Amino acid sequence: MKHRSTIAAVSLLAVTAGCADTAVYPDKGVKPLVSFPVTTNSTPYSQCLTSLARIPGNNVPVFAVGEVADKTGQVDLTNRTTVLSQGVSEMVMSAIYKTGKAKLVERFDLRIPLAETKMVQQKMSQRSGPAPNSPVRASDFVVLGALTELNYNIVSEGLGLWVGGAGVGGRTVIINVGVELRVVNSQTFDVVYVSSLQKQILGYQVEANVFRFFGSQLVEFDAGRIQNEPLQLGVRSVVEMAVYQIMTDYLGLPGQPNCALEKTDFMDEYLNTRKES
Repeated sequence: MKHRSTIAAVSLLAVTAGCADTAVYPDKGVKPLVSFPVTTNSTPYSQCLTSLARIPGNNVPVFAVGEVADKTGQVDLTNRTTVLSQGVSEMVMSAIYKTGKAKLVERFDLRIPLAETKMVQQKMSQRSGPAPNSPVRASDFVVLGALTELNYNIVSEGLGLWVGGAGVGGRTVIINVGVELRVVNSQTFDVVYVSSLQKQILGYQVEANVFRFFGSQLVEFDAGRIQNEPLQLGVRSVVEMAVYQIMTDYLGLPGQPNCALEKTDFMDEYLNTRKES
C-alpha cells in the first residue's frame, strides 16, 4: 500500500510537470522580468570630480594606474569569496577619467596591446594609423595602492521590548573601510604624494514580532526592514575622494568648499586626554 502511494505521487508529479510545460510557458518563451533601469554608478563625490573638468586648460598630465589590491585579508567563508571589491584599480581609472584633467595610458593589463603590436609587426594584421614603431606615450605619474582596512562592528546599538510574545526592536551597526593611494613620479620613481582615507558605513534594522498560541497552534507574525549603505559604494567613495585629493592637493587644481575632506579630531582628543591626565 505504501509503495502504491509513492508511485501515485510520482505519477501525479510527472503529469503536473507536463501540464506546466504546455500551459504555463508559451511557445515564444517567458517575458523576462525587468525591474530598475541602468543608472550611472556615482557616489556623493562624483560631482566633485566632474567639477574639475570645467576648469580651463588642456596641458594635462599623463597617469597610469597600477595595482590597487585588496589587502584587508577579509574573506567570506560561507560564500567562498572576498568581501571587498577586487576592481579597485578600475575604480581609480574611472575616477581619474571623470576629472577630465588627466590623460590615461594603459599599464594595468598590457596583454592585448602587446599582442596587437606583435601581430602588426608580423604582418598578421593591418593598422590604419601611426606606424607600429611609433613611440608609446610615456606616463608622468603612476597611481598605486591598496585597500587596507575593513573593520566590522565599530559600534552596534540596539533596543527592543517584548511583552507576552509581542514586541518591537531596532539595531544599528557601523563598520569602516580604508584605502591608501600613492602617486609615483614615472621618471624618478619618487613617491610624491600619499592619500590615506577611511569611511564609516552605516546599517540599521527594525523588526516587529508577534507570537500567539491558539490552542496548541503557535502563530507568528514578523515584519521588519534592514537597510545598509552599500559596502562597495563606500569603497568607491573613498577612492574618488583620494583621486580628488591628488588633483587638488598635489596638482594644485582649485577645489570646491563643499568637496573639502572632513577632518576628525578623534585621535587628537585621545592624545590631549593623556596629556591632561
